[in-house]
Amino acid sequence: MWKPNQPGTTPATPEPLRPAPPVSGGSPAFEPARPAAPSSAPGAAAASDQATIGKSLIVKGELTGSESLYIDGKVEGAINLPGNRVTVGRNGQVAANISAREIVVLGKVRGNCQAADRIDIRAEGSLTGDVIAARISIEDGAFFKGGIDIRKPGTADAPKPAEGEEQNNG
Repeated sequence: MWKPNQPGTTPATPEPLRPAPPVSGGSPAFEPARPAAPSSAPGAAAASDQATIGKSLIVKGELTGSESLYIDGKVEGAINLPGNRVTVGRNGQVAANISAREIVVLGKVRGNCQAADRIDIRAEGSLTGDVIAARISIEDGAFFKGGIDIRKPGTADAPKPAEGEEQNNG
């Protein structure tokens, strides 16, 4: 008579083998289908295409590229990543103007931020500077000092007429 859970016996239906996670550079045909995220826009970098500036790194100058960026160190200068996400981690300290599709602030940012989609300032985040975005989210406990300019998607780069100036459409 067969008795379950006895030493040396194997279960009648062994657990099926799970496929290993896809290796970078592997065939996309074997990659599991992912549901489309509402924040993913055409031309946006995949979640795996993210560069990281670690806690001990200090960068001075201009950062440009075509992948998302996670900053946990210090950055001074300008950050220009159109179509991608810039995340300032809890340890991140940024003294730069940031231009990206999406900006998430968990650390400290001093500078103007322009996002084609949205800017999120999380509870432990601090942003000092003017903001231009289609959407903005400021959690309870977050620090924000500056101006907010909400623009419809697709008009983020259109210059706004100066005060007292009229547009001439003819």
